[in-house]
Amino acid sequence: MSQAAPRVVELSSPFTRFAGRLLVGLGYEVVLVEPPEGDGTRRELDGDAFVHWHAGKRSVVPASPDDLRALLSTADVLLDGSPGGAEALVAGLDDLVHVRVTPFGLVGPRSDWQGTDLVVAALGGMLAQVGDPDGPPLRLPEQQAEQLAGVNAAFAALLGLRARRTGPGQLIDVSAQACVAAALEAGTLAYLHEDRVPPRPGRVHPLVPHGLFRAADGYLGGGLGGSPRMWDALLEWLREEDAAADLTEPRWQDPVERKKHQEHVFKVVQDFVGTWPKAEFAERAQARKLPWAAVDLPHELPDNPQLTAREFFTRVRTPQGERTDLGFPFAFPEGHRVRELEVRAVGADQELLHAGPPAERPVLVRQAAAHPALHGIRVLDLTWVLAGPYCTKILADHGADVIKVESAGRPDPTRFAPFMHLSRGPHTDPNTNGYFNEVNRNKRSIALDTRTADGIEVLRELIAHSDVLVENFSSTVMRKLGLDYEELRRINPGLVYVSMSGMGHTGPRNGWVSYADTVSASGGLTALTGWGPDDVVGVIYGHGDIVAGLQAALATVAALEHRAGTGRGQHIDLSQLEAIAAHMGTSLLGGPKVTPAGNTHPSWSPQGVYRCLGADRWLAVSVRDDTEWAALCEVIGRPELATDERTSTADARRHATGLVDAALGEWTRTLPADVAAEALQAHGVPAGAVQEGRELVEHDPQLRVRGFYVRKEHPVAGAFLHEGVPIRLTRTPGAVREAAPVLGADTDAVLKEVAGFSAQRVQQLREAGVLR
Repeated sequence: MSQAAPRVVELSSPFTRFAGRLLVGLGYEVVLVEPPEGDGTRRELDGDAFVHWHAGKRSVVPASPDDLRALLSTADVLLDGSPGGAEALVAGLDDLVHVRVTPFGLVGPRSDWQGTDLVVAALGGMLAQVGDPDGPPLRLPEQQAEQLAGVNAAFAALLGLRARRTGPGQLIDVSAQACVAAALEAGTLAYLHEDRVPPRPGRVHPLVPHGLFRAADGYLGGGLGGSPRMWDALLEWLREEDAAADLTEPRWQDPVERKKHQEHVFKVVQDFVGTWPKAEFAERAQARKLPWAAVDLPHELPDNPQLTAREFFTRVRTPQGERTDLGFPFAFPEGHRVRELEVRAVGADQELLHAGPPAERPVLVRQAAAHPALHGIRVLDLTWVLAGPYCTKILADHGADVIKVESAGRPDPTRFAPFMHLSRGPHTDPNTNGYFNEVNRNKRSIALDTRTADGIEVLRELIAHSDVLVENFSSTVMRKLGLDYEELRRINPGLVYVSMSGMGHTGPRNGWVSYADTVSASGGLTALTGWGPDDVVGVIYGHGDIVAGLQAALATVAALEHRAGTGRGQHIDLSQLEAIAAHMGTSLLGGPKVTPAGNTHPSWSPQGVYRCLGADRWLAVSVRDDTEWAALCEVIGRPELATDERTSTADARRHATGLVDAALGEWTRTLPADVAAEALQAHGVPAGAVQEGRELVEHDPQLRVRGFYVRKEHPVAGAFLHEGVPIRLTRTPGAVREAAPVLGADTDAVLKEVAGFSAQRVQQLREAGVLR
């Protein structure tokens, strides 16, 4: 960057530390505030937790609030995870972007509730989407709820910096629960649009014909694909290997028939898959352009040729020697990666506490009224399905003018495919699908046939008048359209081009076909989602797509900030594989001993999910220390267990899980989950009901007070609730302003307003079939 890197002061917590790490990856100066004994992560997992979350950050130990105040006076951003918040400390620092990250947000009846990754995942809806339908809910590994909060907090910081270009700083309220509730793919949408609550899917995706399969030496992620071509290619392979059974019968050519009898089809495929080593099967499948991937454990990631060819991993210098850790979700800026980080000693940067006053910050233009942070940014949206539209939805929520380019000639499955259609009406109307309408709210739609030369010419003119272009096609599509980055830069030198292919545009596997489940399989997430090494369940819903979308939104705003300082656009070549691998926490540092561990925690005990009164009702509980254990024992009527030598310490409780789980489970089975949670929270013990879509929408008092679900009227589908914006900017807030567009609703307006087309030219294009 030509300008000095923004300074971020981090008052760390499990919900902020990933945000700080991401900002290090963007080249920002992140200053970690530590107590004299050092941040707690220095003693967690033999120090691996500190190595992963805090390498690359500077370290200070303030001797007094005045010291911290002096540091904050030089900062651009305060990343605040402190228990009580630093509002009093920052009073009068009007230019500071204060990002406050808490488990449940700053307002609402549960704003003071204790939250851990497990408890927030339960109350946010994530736990209800993982696990077998007849078994307990299962957490996603490596603190995915905390990391969703972290990436949202990093994004919030960049929005605050962008808004500060035309006004003062502001307080930004990030609720980890809301971040999770906004990241459930179809979990809540099925209730909002079809009045149903899907059961936990086990090992099979609830919508797409994909799932987890056993290989001869492990597991594979994959399935039947999402197009007739993929089914035909898979069937041909089965035929060649004499493994098709009855699938050659004409009835199986009907996708509805295959979905109806999916269990039988999957059994035939499993019988075939089970004879192959996982890596060989994945390579053979990908040679046929079929979306399959080996399920790899995190310690196997350095053997992935795609990750190594793209130099994903980062070297970390520690006092004990050099370590190899996971890298960042995308290379930044302008294709450069952070390749080396250092672990700083406690208080290694004390001189920062006594730096002089900051230079005067130039204000470019003072706005008379505060607009959303991305007001005035035009985004050309060529994305489809989930990962890309989720990115552009976030940008649109915060004020960007997002123009979705689509057509019946290249149909988005979330508009047109019956198996992905969420609606109370017929599953044939492309304008009524709740899945599409959720991730495409706040956007405009232009129906343009890009298979024609005239269509490409129109697209080029729109590119010339845009700030950002986002696409999540396979790596060769844009080049085949004559729109690789060199050509895009010629058309518009300042363009921020964000590509979001599964594997990235370079590397030996750049042509691999990927879905969210196969990316999660390759990235290590699926392998750790289970009860043990031989009982892997996997992450079946589109968590990988959500992560990629969030990271792409972060990359977009980072690139816009870079452009504001340098005048240059850039190509963000985001690989969805790298995005999910970057969310694997400390698992690579842990080595081969890191395997699936159910809902447990490596040092806390008990931590788990317990059955409550009612059908499929569960309570998530985390006990972080002996004080919380004593409080829990008092609440459940077993105070003697607090001093019993078999259960008085966390180590002892881990060896007596039968006794501990029986005592706690006996109490929870007699109570509604919410009642049990309230009793424990009243005594400071982190606990929360496992909530699914209906409970989130109808019953959660915290989300209701925060106005999380927002009702908007769609011109065809009618009025329905939308999932809201999980981060609240107090001065320049984002919002769900309007429902998703009808296909092509804005074609004429966009071409006239943006590209300056005359009415006559628009009519000629329509008559030629270029506009639909």
